[in-house]
Amino acid sequence: MQFNLENLQALIVQYGTQIIGALLVLVIGWWIIGGIARSVNKVLTARNIDATLRPFLVSMLEAAMKAMLVISAAGILGIQTTSFVAILGAAGLAVGLALQGSLANFAGGVLILIFKPFKLGDYIISQGFEGFVDELQIFTTTLRTHDGKKIILPNGPLSNNAMTNVTARGSLRVTTPAAIANIADLDTARQAMMSAALSDPRVLRDPAPIVLVSGLRDNGCDLIMNTWCNAADAIDVGFAMTEGVKKAIDHKGIAGPIQERHIISK
Repeated sequence: MQFNLENLQALIVQYGTQIIGALLVLVIGWWIIGGIARSVNKVLTARNIDATLRPFLVSMLEAAMKAMLVISAAGILGIQTTSFVAILGAAGLAVGLALQGSLANFAGGVLILIFKPFKLGDYIISQGFEGFVDELQIFTTTLRTHDGKKIILPNGPLSNNAMTNVTARGSLRVTTPAAIANIADLDTARQAMMSAALSDPRVLRDPAPIVLVSGLRDNGCDLIMNTWCNAADAIDVGFAMTEGVKKAIDHKGIAGPIQERHIISK
């Protein structure tokens, strides 16, 4: 019995210090990691990092630091951590291979949220799809088409392929075609088209609208009117200019090209 008590006391002395040390390391380390995570979150917020991306970055950093803390505490207890780290590495590799598509989309989402090639509300064209950016998540981007359809694009290909941001500059050019007959007065037609443009308050005055001759034909000529407007108004302005030019030309009595008829005699 005396021998057992002596052995128990020796074990307590030997391992108690290690257990207490490991617990102290865990408690203090856990507290320090929490402070670091909060500080990193404040820095990311101050640098205007996207609100969707911040929690992911902070949680990944926090998880990595906590894993290292647990391994360090295990080492204090005398546990061999080499094999433990090797197992974690092999498991991480297996998970990475199994989820390589999702990880590519995650990496693409991170790049998009950091470099901001587009933002919510922008109209983009990519991979044969186009629409307004309705939602930007870490794995996918959701577009809304003109007719209300929902398109979900994976962020991996979206970040690695060519993409056109139609509304990035804030304004767009709207081109409205028209045609007049040879007998019509070009200057009168130009003034009529310009009046249609300037009567719409959505049309910007800088750059100013302009009417140009785009082509000649045997029975008349083709005109185009270039107007600029805010990107959000481009579609509505396009329809309005088509209708306005038609009404303005008709009001001035400007004739359109006469369609030629070819009569084939038998």
